[in-house]
Amino acid sequence: MSTATNTDYAAALLRVSSGALFLAHGLMKVNVFTVAGTVGFFESLGLPGFLAYLTIIAEIGGGLALILGVATRLVSLALIPVLLGATWVHWGNGWTFSNEGGGWEFPLFWAAAQASIALLGAGVFAVRIPALNNALGKFA
Repeated sequence: MSTATNTDYAAALLRVSSGALFLAHGLMKVNVFTVAGTVGFFESLGLPGFLAYLTIIAEIGGGLALILGVATRLVSLALIPVLLGATWVHWGNGWTFSNEGGGWEFPLFWAAAQASIALLGAGVFAVRIPALNNALGKFA
């Protein structure tokens, strides 16, 4: 039997809070901006519309996986490109996210948080699926 450390609790707090933010962002794209509106926004940036669908799936699915602690390291690594894409989208708006259109410091910081989660792992209170953990190894 192992005893949880402060690092385990910190990892769980970072994982769950980040997952909740991803879930909120993905649901906002569906419920507020609508899927069609999100696709239109991506296309207005010169990006293919299908990337909007992938982003919504990544944010909602990734957010749920992080909250539950399933495949935490792999999921957090997979979400970094989404956040770097958001950094690119907001780059022209300047540093501060309170700028009109939102700046780029928040998505860049969030990408660093995902890298931290990937390094820390799930921490405590994570759903452990033995077959998935065996298949993913250190990326679980």
